[in-house]
Amino acid sequence: MTMTARDVFVVGLRNAHAMEVQARELMERQFERLDEYPDVQAKVRDHLAETNEQLKRLEQCLEACGETSSTIKDTTSSVMANTTAMANAMAGDEILKNTFANDAFEHFEIAAYKSLLTLCSPASQESARPLLEANLQEKERMAAWLDANVGKVTQDYLAVEQRKAA
Repeated sequence: MTMTARDVFVVGLRNAHAMEVQARELMERQFERLDEYPDVQAKVRDHLAETNEQLKRLEQCLEACGETSSTIKDTTSSVMANTTAMANAMAGDEILKNTFANDAFEHFEIAAYKSLLTLCSPASQESARPLLEANLQEKERMAAWLDANVGKVTQDYLAVEQRKAA
């Protein structure tokens, strides 16, 4: 079966929705365990609020297409996120693993939004463009923050470990 540009766009929106559900679950689990890293905890809290808004924007895009999100994709993504969070929580260097994973995940999300933006015109969904651009801009800001703070997070982790050893 050949897919139209609109079909590809809708699948992309559903995938992006599931991706944001996964991001939300990851951040909720991480937030609970960041007491020793208040700067990171504050950023995760802020980005969690942005992610909830991103989900609403994606739902608006889907509604404009007469579609809904995929419950199966959302549930699968949620389970994957919780499994990942549990695996990282068992690692002694959880904050580092989460920082690396979050950086990679933000770049994955950026690529997904760029793809959706490319599809707006051929799918005749230009009304979705400002909503998707808003999501993309928030993702780019978070990715830039993560990139700029890998060193600081590493130093903070080292300081926490040295305090524990003292």
